[in-house]
Amino acid sequence: MKHGGDLTQAMAEFGGAADEWLDLSTGINPWPWPIRKLPDSAWQRLPSRADEQALLAAARAAYRVPEAAGIVAAPGTQALIQLLPRLAVDGAVAIVGPTYNEHSAAWSDAGHAIAAIKDLSELPAHVTHAVIVNPNNPDGRVTDPDRLVEVAAVLQRRGGWLVIDEAFADVDAHISAVASCGKLPIVILRSFGKFYGLAGIRLGFAIGTPDVVNGIRHVLGPWAVSGPALSIGARALNDAPWAMQTRVRLAAQVIKLDGILLNAGFEVVGGTSLYRLARHPEAAALHRRLAQKYIWCRSFDWSREMLRFGLPHDAEALDRLAAALAP
Repeated sequence: MKHGGDLTQAMAEFGGAADEWLDLSTGINPWPWPIRKLPDSAWQRLPSRADEQALLAAARAAYRVPEAAGIVAAPGTQALIQLLPRLAVDGAVAIVGPTYNEHSAAWSDAGHAIAAIKDLSELPAHVTHAVIVNPNNPDGRVTDPDRLVEVAAVLQRRGGWLVIDEAFADVDAHISAVASCGKLPIVILRSFGKFYGLAGIRLGFAIGTPDVVNGIRHVLGPWAVSGPALSIGARALNDAPWAMQTRVRLAAQVIKLDGILLNAGFEVVGGTSLYRLARHPEAAALHRRLAQKYIWCRSFDWSREMLRFGLPHDAEALDRLAAALAP
């Protein structure tokens, strides 16, 4: 499953300008954290160590990172997804799917054999590492933190890592396995742009044991994250009231989206409050019908009955989707 958010393909096939499309192909919060004016220094000078430390302190608090664990910022989690396999020891990796394909591609490109599994209970005896997206994209499946700890202990004995992509964990703080990061070979990836609705900032974090985090920091080098991203990230992550209000707002909006999908004959089979996975026997035809009306959602090469919908941003967008799905 490829990432969404690029309407190039849709416009090339179906026409229309970008501002004519209702893009529901992403899992990005449609109500971004409000960016205030940045100081001129954020644009005019290289980021300072103090700027970076302010961001990391805010991230530690927001993500509840234990003192024993390290944390490093990067220009987006995609950079970390591609970097981690090149820092990991040799060995096969189990990837829990179906999920988006960047993890598999990155580990394969780095020379690791891939074992595709449907659940961590199927962990093969020969693998050294494992990767899981939690909650999973696109079905929103959540794996209990206690189970993740058990698997991490197994991989510790094999000299490997458990990589947990928590890109969508901001919607529910209880999902995270961060409490075990300093004790076990768990590497957690956190995405700033999805929950805070600012994907263009390109900001993400890796959390893990200090030796792993220091290795990532060394390879990233100085000034890996831009000054504006450091400033915006620190302010947003420190804004706990906004985060609490946003979780409530997202939960209310996804109920409205579910109602539209159910009325159109879909079965909602999973997701989070940032996206929904829905099944329909004519999903492929509906995907094309929506595209002809300049509404773009996600389809999958592994199922012709599944579509994934991001959140419409207002009542007008909800009505537009409902009208397009009406018989």
